[in-house]
Amino acid sequence: MATTSTVDAESRRERLLEILTTDGIIRLDAAAERLGVSAMTVRRDLADLETEGQLRRVRGGAVPSLRPRSFVDRMSTGADAKLVIADKALDLMPTTGAVAFDASSTAGTVLARMEGTRDELTLATNSYENFQSARRVAGTALLIGGEAEERTDSFVGLLACQAAGSLHYSRFFTSAGAVDAERGTSEVTLAETQVKLAFVDASDETVLLVDSSKLGQRALARALNWQHVSLMITELDPTDSRLDPYRELVALA
Repeated sequence: MATTSTVDAESRRERLLEILTTDGIIRLDAAAERLGVSAMTVRRDLADLETEGQLRRVRGGAVPSLRPRSFVDRMSTGADAKLVIADKALDLMPTTGAVAFDASSTAGTVLARMEGTRDELTLATNSYENFQSARRVAGTALLIGGEAEERTDSFVGLLACQAAGSLHYSRFFTSAGAVDAERGTSEVTLAETQVKLAFVDASDETVLLVDSSKLGQRALARALNWQHVSLMITELDPTDSRLDPYRELVALA
């Protein structure tokens, strides 16, 4: 009996991680219903997975752990939400001038969804993966180089900050590790924050791209204040009550 119980627990936890990858969030009651077990059982499984560093528990469920993750790992998490966010963001894409993208997988989804080539558009990013996508659709694609951050597949450091600030951008599209109504955005590393702030300083507008699992969360390094952000795009309908804490802070889409 003990062996069967252990196998069942392992199977449940694998399915919970699959839900987290697909949806970007685990909702306790919904997960219990899908797995055919009690909410208490799911809560115990989430506690074990948090101990292993696989996720982070929040009220009512769990979200991905706030730690540096590879581009591929991040791209596979919450893919459906990223597609909705990207389609909204595409309406804001200029055809000329310069636009900046951070190293996030959400920004990468925007680039991947772009069609055609905009010969008069310059796209700059500190992500090699996003740079490869930018080359396909922009007249000029610029890779903001610097110190390679192997954990997040991005370029950071002094040289990256200097390069990020060397152009004038009409818009900067950026995601965040976490978003909080009181503190603004935050990131899993200070180095990522510094490059994003350099992009912000060189941009007319900053568009924040975040899925709802990041709302109400705080990560290690403080990043953007709300005064930095012109528009926040999520996968939610702008009238969704989960966005209520942000209505007086930023425009929503």
